[in-house]
Amino acid sequence: MSTYKLGFIGCGNMGSAIARAAVHTVEASQLLLANRTPSKAEALASELGADTGTNEDIADKCSYIFLGVKPQMMEAMLKPLEGIFAERFQHTKTIGSRAGSSERIVGETTICTEGFVLVTMAAGLSIADIQRMAGGAYPVIRIMPNTPVSIGKGMTLACASPEVGEAAICEFEKLMSASGRLDFIPENLIDAASALSGCGPAYVYLFIEALADGAVECGLPRAKALEYACQTLIGSASLVLESGSHPGTLKDAVCSPGGTTIAGVHALERGGFRCAAMDAVKAAYDKTRNM
Repeated sequence: MSTYKLGFIGCGNMGSAIARAAVHTVEASQLLLANRTPSKAEALASELGADTGTNEDIADKCSYIFLGVKPQMMEAMLKPLEGIFAERFQHTKTIGSRAGSSERIVGETTICTEGFVLVTMAAGLSIADIQRMAGGAYPVIRIMPNTPVSIGKGMTLACASPEVGEAAICEFEKLMSASGRLDFIPENLIDAASALSGCGPAYVYLFIEALADGAVECGLPRAKALEYACQTLIGSASLVLESGSHPGTLKDAVCSPGGTTIAGVHALERGGFRCAAMDAVKAAYDKTRNM
């Protein structure tokens, strides 16, 4: 029987970001953290009020097991846990289901496992890869979040293996509700979507910095320039989402004939702004596919 709701194997940037969001939906005492460098897990646990343990503890005691390690380290990390997963998966009961369990059909009887789902966030590794590395056709949810999940403003892409029951998916959605938007999409779209929303914050930060630098060159104090650049992006993105208008239409509404804005847009186009942004997403996608 699971004793923790969420376990995090790996407390890097992304694992930590999700853990920080999770404490808004579950008690901190329901989180168990582990990291290759124990002090890193201990620091995060102290911040959140969570517990720490080993990878084996998490594999044995948690309902949702977040695999927050680098893709090239995943197989070596999962190999020692195969026996624990196998034993938990065999511990089943007949009839019914409960949140956190995954269902499967054996003959005419519904069987549900004693509550564990592997949650992978490793770029380039498919659900099938994770199941192979973990040693069985276990329930797997594959997610690609971005760092703003830590403040509840993130975008998380997700897909689930057939072994994940509806109850488990519903509970997972509730657990992730404090992280921002969560969207389940077909797995064959995950890499392309991640090249946008997963990598996108880095592109946005570059743009914010560039906008602020331009304003500083024009004489605006640095702190004011950063504040105005950030709020401009927040407001503009919110207007696109809330209005449902095409960004090109909204851009046209700002560009008065012969005005200052269209002169700035011309300068961006001369510098290949849109082409560079498209190239960035495509480069990230190609890198993911080749990992």
